[in-house]
Amino acid sequence: MKDFAPYFQQYLEQLCREVEAYPSDEAVWQVVEGISNSSGTLVLHLIGNLNHFIGHGLGNSGYVRDRVAEFNTRGTSRLDLVREIKNVMPIVDKTLLGISDPSAPYPEELFGKTGTISYFTCKLLTHLSYHVGQVNYHRRILTTTSS
Repeated sequence: MKDFAPYFQQYLEQLCREVEAYPSDEAVWQVVEGISNSSGTLVLHLIGNLNHFIGHGLGNSGYVRDRVAEFNTRGTSRLDLVREIKNVMPIVDKTLLGISDPSAPYPEELFGKTGTISYFTCKLLTHLSYHVGQVNYHRRILTTTSS
């Protein structure tokens, strides 16, 4: 899993830069026509996802996910969002680097499916990458149209 860890860190660092690049705290929460989630919502979703599936699922962190809150919370500042991203970074890194057998089964079903730790870690990485791309696109739409 040591091969995956740097990519998680890379995308989480990029996510921090994206959040910091918004012109205001309010802009992070703005919903653009045709796009169902704000970047703030996506950030909270990613933080919850990683804390749950990596921190709790693989690292036994005891994290209790509130997925409903991830999609209903509004108004968290950019500073607090970045702080939460930075809080999950060492959890992901330490957990992934501590995995000795990536071919072992992931300890729970995901979306009704079972698979290896390696398989689901790859899924989690692509999920992270996808949403970071959405945040980038959302930010660019807002900063281009608001100028």
